[in-house]
Amino acid sequence: MARALRALAQLMGWSCVVIGVFHLILGNAAIPGAGAAGATVDSWGRFMGASFAGYGLAWLWAARQRPIPARAVRWLAGVFLLGGAGRLISLAVHGWPQWFQIALAVIELGLPPVFFCLAGAEERALRGGAETVPAG
Repeated sequence: MARALRALAQLMGWSCVVIGVFHLILGNAAIPGAGAAGATVDSWGRFMGASFAGYGLAWLWAARQRPIPARAVRWLAGVFLLGGAGRLISLAVHGWPQWFQIALAVIELGLPPVFFCLAGAEERALRGGAETVPAG
């Protein structure tokens, strides 16, 4: 489980860093359908790109820990899930977005439960291993 959790956390971290830098550099051009959204949306998008890159760095930090801190994984996955919930709110308020945003919502809603399960399994495995080690 630790190997799967570490690999998935690293993939998540690097993906978020790359996507964040992509948005930081390209601004509105990085958002399908938002090319002419103006300076305010461009400014916000670039800021959020930098924030998303930082979020990815937090995933990479967690993936480098031995053992991977389950609590950090749960918090990071919860933030990702919250982003997916935000997309659902947008869908309810404004209707269906561009198709790629729907695909992202599926990932944002589907991946956190995987992280929650892996983190819990790893935590149980560590706890079980610690209980079986003789004292002294």
